[in-house]
Order: sequence, then C-alpha cells, then structure tokens
Amino acid sequence: MNKITNHMPTAELQALDAAHHMHPFTENAALARKGARIMVRGEGVFVTDTEGHKILDGMAGLWCVNIGYGRTELGDVAKRQMDELAYYNTFFQTSHVPAIALAAKLAELAPGNLNHVFFAGSGSEANDTNIRAVRRYWDIKGQPEKRVIIARKNGYHGSTMGGGSLGGMSPIWATGGMIDGIEHIGEPNWWAQGGDMTPEEFGLMRARELETKILELGADKVAAFIGEPIQGAGGVIVPPSTYWPEIQRIVDKYGILLIADEVITGFGRTGNWFGSQTLGIRPDIMTIAKGLSSGYQPIGGSIMSDGVAEVLGSHGDFNHGYTYSGHPVAAAVALENLRIIEEEGMIEHVRDVAHPYLATRWQELTDHPLVGEAKLVGLMGSIALTPDKAKRAKFALETGTVGYRCRERCFANNLIMRHVGDRMIISPPLVIKPEEIDVLIERARKSLDETHKALVADGMMVAG
Repeated sequence: MNKITNHMPTAELQALDAAHHMHPFTENAALARKGARIMVRGEGVFVTDTEGHKILDGMAGLWCVNIGYGRTELGDVAKRQMDELAYYNTFFQTSHVPAIALAAKLAELAPGNLNHVFFAGSGSEANDTNIRAVRRYWDIKGQPEKRVIIARKNGYHGSTMGGGSLGGMSPIWATGGMIDGIEHIGEPNWWAQGGDMTPEEFGLMRARELETKILELGADKVAAFIGEPIQGAGGVIVPPSTYWPEIQRIVDKYGILLIADEVITGFGRTGNWFGSQTLGIRPDIMTIAKGLSSGYQPIGGSIMSDGVAEVLGSHGDFNHGYTYSGHPVAAAVALENLRIIEEEGMIEHVRDVAHPYLATRWQELTDHPLVGEAKLVGLMGSIALTPDKAKRAKFALETGTVGYRCRERCFANNLIMRHVGDRMIISPPLVIKPEEIDVLIERARKSLDETHKALVADGMMVAG
C-alpha cells in the first residue's frame, strides 16, 4: 500500500529544509538550489518520497536498515520501554534491564572471548571510546608510551574528531584537523593500486606495510591497529585473500591490539553475524553500530575481549562515557532487532539465498562497457567504472565525475546506489528477495546504459 502521510507540497518542504537544516557531508548552498529529495515512508526494501516515487534502497539507508523498513514490532517495543523507563544512565553504580540484556546477548553472539560491551550512541562515538580504551589499557600495563594507533588510508571510522582522525580520508582531516598519535598505511585496493602484482602478492605487500610502520615507529610506541574487515565508505574494497591473515600474524607477533570496525560489516551483512568471522579475524575490540538496531534507534558500542576488559576494569575508574550510553529505549529496540534477525533466519537468507543470487546477477554487470570489476561479499558490493577494462584505467576526468553522473541516473531511475569516487556501491537490506534483486539489477543496468551513452556523446570515455 503506497499511502503517503499528509504533508506540505514538496517545494515548500524543500524551501524549509534549505532555510534551516544543515545536511552532513553536503555543500548546503548547492543542495538548496537543487532541492532535497524528501522521504516519507519505508516498507521492506523500498522508500517512498513526497512525489510518490517508490525507490529501491540499495544502500539500506546508511548501510544500516538490515531488517528492512516498516517493522512495527520495533516501534511497539520502543513505546513499551518509554512507558516503563524512558531514560536512565549507567553512571554512578546504576544499570537497567535493557542494557544488561543487550550486553549479555552481544557477548553470546560475538566470536571468541569478546564478552564485554561499552555502549555509545554511534559508531563514531564507539571509535572515540576505542582510542581512549587502548591508550588507558597500555597505561595501566605500565607502558604509557604505547599511544599510537595505526589505521589505513581511505578507511572510515566516523566523523568525530577521534573517529575522523582514525579514518584515512583527507577531506575529513581538512575540516578541523586531526588528533595526534594516529598513523596511516596503504589500503588493500588491488583494482586501483595493484599494478602488475597478483591480488595475492598485493595483499601481502599492503599488509606488510603494517610491520614496516611498527618498526619505523618502534613497537614500544604502537598501541593498536584498526581496520574495517571490508572497507565500506572507501568504496566496498574487498581485500585480497592474503591480507587479513598477514595482518593477524603481524599484530600477534608484536603484541599490539587489533580493532575490527564492524559498524557496517556486523549483524549479518557478510553472511555471518560479524565480518570478522567471514574474514577470519581475531580482534581484541569490535566496533558496532548501524545493524545493531537496523537504524531504528541510534546506538553503538565497543565489544571488548576478556583481557582488555579485565585490565580496564580493575585499576580505578575508566573516566569515559556518554549520556546515552546504553539508552534503555535504544537497547530495547536493538534487542528486538537482534531477535528478528535471529528468529527469522535473516543471516541464513543472506548466505543461502540473497548472496548467491545477487552474486550471479552482480557479476553479469561486468559485461557492460563501463564496468571493469564487480565485487560482492554477502550483501555488500561494488563495481568499478572504467574507460578501459584491460588496463584498469581511470578516467581523464576529476575522480568521481563519472560516479556522480551514474548515481544521478540511478536516482532518476528510482534506485539508490551510492558512488565513492568512480565506484558504485550497494548494501541493500538483508531481507531483499530474488525478485527485488532483479529490479535492482534492471535499474542499475539502465542507469549504466544512460551514463555510458552520455559519456560517449560528451567525449568522456577517455583514460587518464
């Protein structure tokens, strides 16, 4: 049923939005001239805008609406919790049932000895927690000089000062600077940077940059390494098979902590509860958010190992926290979200139904003249746009020009497919069905066709 809630005309809403609402990661003056597309309803894998267009959301919001839109059970749980206990903090030796129950459930689901949860309001906040936690950990262990955290270029760990510093994106650094004690190594992006190496050779080379950096800085100065199992905002960069085993060997050899940022890859996205299980990573800390509540409430956290939690918990106060750490409504909604994922077999659906079908259909796009590579892990995919497949060439245009054009054609064709540079990326709700995958591919191919036709007409199918 395509019922749309009563609202002002689109133009009036756009004018109000432009007058008062500052959008993230946006040139607001340019958006004001163009006018925002305003969403009013969601159901399953589709969202509907004020003009009645039913749009297939190939990005699950911001990688987060894992169970799909319109699950009224989560609203029912939120109301019940608001009626019982709308808010209480977990400072000052207090707790409440939703936070306790959610922490216990996460300990049950998380791999290995990851049994302790420090809650936050978002993944960005959780990564700020991780910076303080690993530095405090080494301070307690009598090694306060171990403060440096190594991350990756083009990685994304949020947009707070801490999270943005961990991330390897210079446009974020340019907006207010970075905190100290963060170093970056190269990303495992074979398509764009591998040259004549095989993916396996390139994966080892990139991983060994971590060892080189540790030795350059001094192992006595390095606290931790952080990485996304699969880089999300960097363009769904799937590392070569050799990469993570070598990273694991290096952190084990030098005794530094390993943080897996599972904000995107957690809660079924890769066909397991966590991307660390899919990629064979043994982290000391996992960052979580997004799929934890499927975006129905803002909540995040850090799941810490027994060893890290024991050190942090036994030597005075850990002087860190947020007003909304373990917010009872958010925690209750997250618990219901996890129940739905588990009881409805959504991870099995990803692994056994949606991924195999999407993998076949996604790979078909490589026959398109614009597409050089198609990668997919679980329901997290990307395609590389190129003017010359054989050479894995870039366009002779500013990076992102072609990706933006393709994104705009996708939107015009009622498909949300994001671009990162000249890569197109998807991360649809876990509940997507084969017939909806067909719609996604049909709209994606149409958008690619239109983009290619315009590039040829404008003389832009030229390698740089």
